[in-house]
This record gives sequence, C-alpha cells and structure tokens, in this order.
Amino acid sequence: MTNWKGAAHDPASGEPAAHPNARFAAPAHQCPTIAPEWEDPRGVPINAILFGGRRASAVPLVTEAFDWEHGVFMGSSVASEGTAAAENKVGELRRDPFAMLPFCGYNMGDYFAHWLSMGGKTDAAKLPRLYFVNWFRKNEDGKFVWPGFGDNARVLKWISERLDGEATAVDTPVGRVPSADALDLSGLTLTDADLSILLDVDAEVWAEEAALIPEFYEKFGDRLPKALWDQHAALTARIDACRAAAIAAE
Repeated sequence: MTNWKGAAHDPASGEPAAHPNARFAAPAHQCPTIAPEWEDPRGVPINAILFGGRRASAVPLVTEAFDWEHGVFMGSSVASEGTAAAENKVGELRRDPFAMLPFCGYNMGDYFAHWLSMGGKTDAAKLPRLYFVNWFRKNEDGKFVWPGFGDNARVLKWISERLDGEATAVDTPVGRVPSADALDLSGLTLTDADLSILLDVDAEVWAEEAALIPEFYEKFGDRLPKALWDQHAALTARIDACRAAAIAAE
C-alpha cells in the first residue's frame, strides 16, 4: 500500500496511510438502493434534514426542532468538538454552524438568512422537518455510549416514524427528543442509564450553553437575522421555566 505521501505504508510506523482530512466517495449511481427518482429534473420532496455535531456531553442523541425557524436556530448555533476537517485542535470545542464553517464560501449571517427565507417559500406542512443528531455522547468513563455506524439507522427509523405520526417524543427546552421506549433498541446492550445519558437534557448545563451563544452571534453584527436572536430568547425562557419547575418540585 502506498500512503498519502507517496511512500510505502508501514503499519508498524504508527503513521496513518491516509491524510487525516481525506474523504472517500463512490458514484451515487452505484448505490444499489438509490431511489429511481434521484435525478428527476422536477426534483423530489425532502421530508427531513439532519444536522450533526460532535459533542461528548449536553447534546442529545437526536433532537427534533419545534418548527422551521427553531431548526435554523439549532443549526446556526452548533458547537462541535474539532476534527481534522477544521483547522483547530482535535477535541477543542468551537462554533460550527450547520457543520459548514470550513466549507461555507460567504458570510454566515447571510447563509442563516437564506435558510430562514426558505421557510417562507411554501406552507409549513410542506417544509422538511429539521433534526440535530449527536452520535458522540460519552459516559463518565469517557467511552462512547451510542454504538454508531450501522446502528445510526435506528435513529433514522425514529425520524421516519415521526414523519408518519407513529413515534412518540418528549418536549424539552431544546426541542423534542425520543420517548424512552420510542427508539428501536432491539439487539443492543444499552442500559437504562445509557439511554438516560443519550436523551438527557440538563437545564443547568443548557443554561450555560445558551449563555455562550450571544458571543458568537455578535460576530455577525447587523447581518445576523433578528429571528435568531428571538429564538435565543425563547430558548432561554424555556430553560428558565424548566429550572423553576425543578426547584418548585423539590
């Protein structure tokens, strides 16, 4: 095997054969399960759009936005732990809107406005539902809780069932997460404690998360859509209400 530097690859060297930021792809038409309409010039309906981030804590396995505008807010405020795809230290937390920061070619404030504008081009019932996924929650031992890879299809199944009005969800300050029994976990060895970690929304932790967003938003000045500031205020209000309810229940 020849490594990315053009030299013979030595597995014992500890050096990766591929560049850390390498991407591997195959032609879409070679996918045996691709929909026959995938190149239909009239377009195809999109039922759901998923954003993803890499977070060891705070962010649930999957979150459904309350509506289009809330989903854009979720995407705009993504904070992700660094990978080789971005020029920062691996594991360092940084804002990565829509997981597009290294790839977006124009002002992100305008990019946010573009997303918001799409919500007004048709009626709400025809808009895709927006989801945020996080495969990277860790437990106290620093180990990933969710198995990932092919088992991510279990989350896609829940999303599909949500679209069909079958799967249940619980409202939290940050969005809707699966009910405890809504995910198909058959064949997995996840414990109740594991599931609690994956779906947990800690209001105290999220109060800290929400407090960090304005510093990021202020970088965009008057190019940041007001709707996103309104969404931030709404998030803060939901978190405060959740905290107050928890105190009252003590």
